[in-house]
Amino acid sequence: MKHKSNAIHRKLTQLQATSICGNDISSSCLYVSAMTIAYAGQYAWISLLIVAFVLFLFRRIYGEVVGALPLNGGAYNVLLNTTTKRTASFAACLTIMSYMATAVISAYEAMFYLHYLIHILPLIWATIFVLAIFMVLTITGIGESAIVAVVIFIIHLVSLSLLVFMCGWFLLNNGLDVFELNWHSPVRSGGIITALFLGFSAAMLGISGFESSANFVEEQQDGVFPMTLRNMWWVVSFFNPVIALLALSIIPILSISDHQESLLSFLGQTAGGNWLSYLISVDAVLVLGGAVLTSYVGVTGLAERIALDRILPNFLLKKNARDVSYRIVIGFFFLCVSILLVTRGNLANLAGVYTFSFLAVMALFGLGNLLLKAKRKRLPRPEKAAVLSVVAAISFIVIAFLGNIRLNLLSFYVFIKYLVPAMLLILIMLNRALLMKWIIYSIRYLNEPLRKLILGNVRLHRILVKINSQELVFFTRGDNVSILNRVMIYVEENEVTKKLKIVHLANAQSNNENLKRDIEVLDRAYPDIDIDFVEIEGHFGPDIIDELSKRWDIPKNFMFIGSPGDRFPYRVSELGGVRLIM
Repeated sequence: MKHKSNAIHRKLTQLQATSICGNDISSSCLYVSAMTIAYAGQYAWISLLIVAFVLFLFRRIYGEVVGALPLNGGAYNVLLNTTTKRTASFAACLTIMSYMATAVISAYEAMFYLHYLIHILPLIWATIFVLAIFMVLTITGIGESAIVAVVIFIIHLVSLSLLVFMCGWFLLNNGLDVFELNWHSPVRSGGIITALFLGFSAAMLGISGFESSANFVEEQQDGVFPMTLRNMWWVVSFFNPVIALLALSIIPILSISDHQESLLSFLGQTAGGNWLSYLISVDAVLVLGGAVLTSYVGVTGLAERIALDRILPNFLLKKNARDVSYRIVIGFFFLCVSILLVTRGNLANLAGVYTFSFLAVMALFGLGNLLLKAKRKRLPRPEKAAVLSVVAAISFIVIAFLGNIRLNLLSFYVFIKYLVPAMLLILIMLNRALLMKWIIYSIRYLNEPLRKLILGNVRLHRILVKINSQELVFFTRGDNVSILNRVMIYVEENEVTKKLKIVHLANAQSNNENLKRDIEVLDRAYPDIDIDFVEIEGHFGPDIIDELSKRWDIPKNFMFIGSPGDRFPYRVSELGGVRLIM
């Protein structure tokens, strides 16, 4: 039995973690070149090189943030530890929307490529079938799904490498006449600068998936995360510009426009014949399926984290024998199917949700990096991104966001239509205790039959008590009253619960009379918060956190500490999810 448990909890290797998120970002090769050429023409490969530069800046941004806070959740995690829970919830909402759109688009596009080979294939039902397959695969466990991801990723890299080789061989035998013709073609976007701007804006969609690794970092072996960033950067920085350049060297621009949805298959047919075209089509089906798997894995890690923080209902955290939160996976499947059926596979609408959600998440992550520098200066981190490079990276994202609004304003409206109800749901969850109080108060003015219909006061009171019963813990080193006051403000503004244990780990020589007096003052200043001062002999660390969490039945993510300094002997990840609030 022990052996089985070890298998379930094994961490992902560099190849496995890279494959899971790499399938998503590298699948962009199938469509981003054609999309960029449509707007930037012969300068598309330059736009793609600019995107590679922006991604290089984000390597350090992500490396610094996740190195300092190596917990699942990505942008949500960093904003939760530097701003308010509402701001972090906004990032989580955008990330989940991005994953939903990614899963549906990737599954639908995969079936579109398969439809190219099997013409009688019903696209909508086939897409639902693909989503169901990867739902089952995710429920079986991340280790097993990682094996599938590795196989898909290797096949994809081999297929792309073979395509590049055959295109190179074709050019050696046929020359660069087509490239010269394309290079001297008139720019359709109104000038070189405009072409590069619009091409860059469209090409930014080609790095979606880069944020995925940060959402399941806790499942990765030590030191793997920065390797996944490096590997993803190399893949898209090489293949995306090179494939665009090869396409412009082999196919006239007008023909590229005619084959935009399956450019790589057409490129393979032109350079190598039908066998290469079929190979690319099969590869497209596989790697786009791998992108669906990435969505499942990423959203599971994120949803677990926000459910633990009581932004989503706790019943979603129920795990199966393979330690997978299967209710999250199943719920995500039904959300994806509902969006597919509502939009009827309209890729333009889905792409709007996809593009703007992803760009907003990237910008928020950059903002989180700046906040981490300002509010968590003492927090150890393996690498640091220069402030100027972070500002530059965020500026590029803002430019791409505005560019995509210009490219497709209707898609932006679709994005807003999905975002507003999603945020309303999050706000209801964050303010459910207050809403419950309003309902209880309002029921008093209803007649008896209606009261029974709405559950009745007694049951509503029980629900409210349950919501408020969860205790919080703050570990203090004997902080002064101003710091403790900021802790109280944070709890009052961000948590539903109003019970707080302030724990001080002391030794026999400690004199905490001043601390006790300060807490008495705070207890009077915040009558709505029940403060319990607990003094325990011992040293702060993972062992005492484990012991107190079990003794008091308080999850570790409801335990808070101030920002540790350079001499702190533990990594934040070793504390089991304890949050930084000061």
